Amino acid sequence: MAKIKLNNVRISYPSLFRKGVFQGQETKYEATFLIDKKENKAKIDEINTAIKALIKNELEGAKLPPDRICFKDGDEIDYAGYAGCMSLKANNQKRPIVMDRDKSPITEDDNKIYAGCRVNAVIELWAQYKKKEFGKRINATLLGVQFLKDDEPFADGAKVSADDFEAFGEEETADFV
Repeated sequence: MAKIKLNNVRISYPSLFRKGVFQGQETKYEATFLIDKKENKAKIDEINTAIKALIKNELEGAKLPPDRICFKDGDEIDYAGYAGCMSLKANNQKRPIVMDRDKSPITEDDNKIYAGCRVNAVIELWAQYKKKEFGKRINATLLGVQFLKDDEPFADGAKVSADDFEAFGEEETADFV
């Protein structure tokens, strides 16, 4: 296993307070972290070195296809914000630590962490070897996330605010025309 700290990365698809849902089934707490290829070459090299060591030492040098490794080239993923980055998906059955810049806990109600903001994160890379179910893989366990700063949210660009709505009294209804 290799414990790695990711600094100043963008977070995508965060499910930090409730487990994610895939095809109607509850999954795990999870997030994907986007690591800029130009700004973070040393961190990308550190991750690649750790992955190679896990494959060599724990998976007997197996040749793994890209879909069996949690670290992927964002240029090959058609999601907003992934271009020019490497993406690392991490998850955990247990809820990860989620904290603010001052290390105080963040709750879901704080609405502080969102897809696109910048965070620090701690993950642990590990090799999985199962003969039947999933075979050989390199996975990442999500241990903790710390909010760092705001950035452009990942979305379709449409934004809404309270100014887009009218206030109504208790008995009033909106007129639909």
